[in-house]
Amino acid sequence: MKKLRIAIIGQGRSGRDIHGKYLLTDTDRFTIAAVVDELVHRRARAEKEYGCESMADYRELFGRDDIDLVVNSTFSHLHMPITVDLLNHGFNVLTEKPCARTADEMQAMIDAAEKNHRMLAVFQQSRFAPYFEKVKEVLASGVLGRTVQISIAFNGYSRRWDWQCCQDFNGGNLYNTGPHPVDQALNLLDYYEGTPGIFCRMDRANTFGDAEDYVKLILTAPDRPLIDVEISSCDAYPSYTYKIQGTRGGLKGSMTHIDWKYYSEIDAPKQHLIRVPLENAEGLPAYCSEKLTWTEESWDTSDPRTFTYAAKKLYSNLYDHLTTGAPLIVKPEQVKQQMYVMEQCHLQNPLGPVEE
Repeated sequence: MKKLRIAIIGQGRSGRDIHGKYLLTDTDRFTIAAVVDELVHRRARAEKEYGCESMADYRELFGRDDIDLVVNSTFSHLHMPITVDLLNHGFNVLTEKPCARTADEMQAMIDAAEKNHRMLAVFQQSRFAPYFEKVKEVLASGVLGRTVQISIAFNGYSRRWDWQCCQDFNGGNLYNTGPHPVDQALNLLDYYEGTPGIFCRMDRANTFGDAEDYVKLILTAPDRPLIDVEISSCDAYPSYTYKIQGTRGGLKGSMTHIDWKYYSEIDAPKQHLIRVPLENAEGLPAYCSEKLTWTEESWDTSDPRTFTYAAKKLYSNLYDHLTTGAPLIVKPEQVKQQMYVMEQCHLQNPLGPVEE
């Protein structure tokens, strides 16, 4: 089995605690060959943890031909320019999210990859999360009937005061957390060939920065369900991650437990439209009422390491792409649509500086 040599740029919470941590579990296919970080103590720690070389500047990688993939886990506002630079110097790149600020920036990355015949991939691992795979499975089964509305809530109650709540760092809930639910929403909308309708409202509730920490996003498209996405840091009673309304049933659940119920049209009482006032057997006014027989099912994740499961599936797809030419599941053009949606959200909600 070919082993791919990886260079990781950044040893923060993403570069070390997500990518580095996962790659140490998949040593048959990957080896961490180099780490880049400006901080001396992080480089020293990486050399000890990974047994790799380290450097302070990613440009020290230029000219090398022994690196199969570079993981770009730098600051969010640097994802786009550093990725383009790496692609132009002949590297395959997996960039963290948010990969850009606008659709045009994402297109610049796609153009650089195509021009240099290199792979561009975005770490949208939540596309492979067990709960999301289960939601898609239930929807594909058709038991809920036609889907009317999908509600997605990545909510909680928290205050934030680090660089990721600053606009100049591409911070805020939409760029920080949003790539996960928005990627899932657009995948369920499945309207990659067109431009969805977008309505968004943002607010700053508990943040100490100048970026938003409340987002309400509505997505629509012809012959598609309405998709309602919330990413809120001021929800003291979060109750679900997914809630789906269908013509024959519904679904509600979290990342670890999902319930859904549905009825059979064959077994349901036969009804027809009645235009005159309804009456019961005694001739008294009556209300539409019937007894439906519900089938109820549930799911619990069998793997509590949800994050590792999703990372493994994304890295497996990257490995297959780089070694056998298998197509990427999360396509850069799909992420470009996500960037367009986020760009429109910010245009609809220009956020000025925080009032002192």
